[in-house]
Amino acid sequence: MKITIERAALLKSLNHVQSVVERRNTIPILSNVLLEAKDEQLSLTATDLDIEIVETIGASISQAGTITAPAHTLYDIVRKLPDGSQVELTFNEEDGRLAVKAGRSRFALACLPKEDFPVMSAGELPNRFSVSADDLAGLIDKTRFAISTEETRYYLNGIYLHAAETNDIAMLRAVATDGHRLARVEFPLPDGAAGMPGVIVPRKAVAEIRKLIEDADGFVEIALSDTKIRFQSDGIVLTSKLIDGTFPDYERVIPEGNDKILSVSAKEFAEAVDRVSTISTEKSRAVKLNLGTELLTLSVINPDSGTATEELVVDYNDEAMEIGFNARYLLDVTMQLDSGTAQFVLADPGSPTLIRDNNAEEALYVLMPMRV
Repeated sequence: MKITIERAALLKSLNHVQSVVERRNTIPILSNVLLEAKDEQLSLTATDLDIEIVETIGASISQAGTITAPAHTLYDIVRKLPDGSQVELTFNEEDGRLAVKAGRSRFALACLPKEDFPVMSAGELPNRFSVSADDLAGLIDKTRFAISTEETRYYLNGIYLHAAETNDIAMLRAVATDGHRLARVEFPLPDGAAGMPGVIVPRKAVAEIRKLIEDADGFVEIALSDTKIRFQSDGIVLTSKLIDGTFPDYERVIPEGNDKILSVSAKEFAEAVDRVSTISTEKSRAVKLNLGTELLTLSVINPDSGTATEELVVDYNDEAMEIGFNARYLLDVTMQLDSGTAQFVLADPGSPTLIRDNNAEEALYVLMPMRV
């Protein structure tokens, strides 16, 4: 194998594929990226056996061939090469090493046989549809902060993607929850998505696909079955196993009878929460919200370091109430709001609170209160 490729193109692709590769592997081949050169294209493949990513880029190929090389080492080498340089990759079967040349730099990397590299079979993916890269990015950004990191409740370790109905309109809905907070975002169901199974996309796959569509224009093709999902865009194909579990009936925790409405500037509220929570030793400490007519007082009490309070002028005309929330969770939610106004729909200090974006009906959030 002998190819020449522009550094920036190779670096961008290596950045995408190497992030799938785990830093520590008990199976040596999983530390490698599969390089396949043919037809003036270089294909890079990486996998951790749960996710596989394949990216194809143009290259000048003198001799076709396939080999595997250490993913992180190759990425670090290319990252440190000068901007604008041409990178020459040559594999010589006699010494079993991949030679990397650019300018006056020379590297030789130990390789593993291509036959050892595992191929992830996607199988049949009967449900196929397209969504715009912007819509998919919004769906991920507004829900992934609520994905659980608790491994014992593995079925919460991802985003639940499914078809649903809102006001008799078919929607593609994404839901994430960790038991303390819930995020639900939706948009009209794309053509071809009707009848799709409800699937749980794992946290790592969510993070990888979000990185891949960062610069994407146009549409992302999605194909899925009960066990796997595939995203395809701009010469990149990401295939992931799905979480084999049942997502809980999240509708039951979305409150419907809440009748007290607080409207407040999301930016001013977030800044006030951030300021008063400075007094606490950890971000998980509760911030107390004291609601009165047209006035909100935020306070934090830390027995070790002192107290903090701040007042905000708000739109609230219901009965006075005190309620506490995790400061970190409040900040996570308010960061998702686009309209500038956060609407809190409350019931009482012990019941879940609904938070909406004033101008965005497609998104809603639920927060469980804390004792204060």
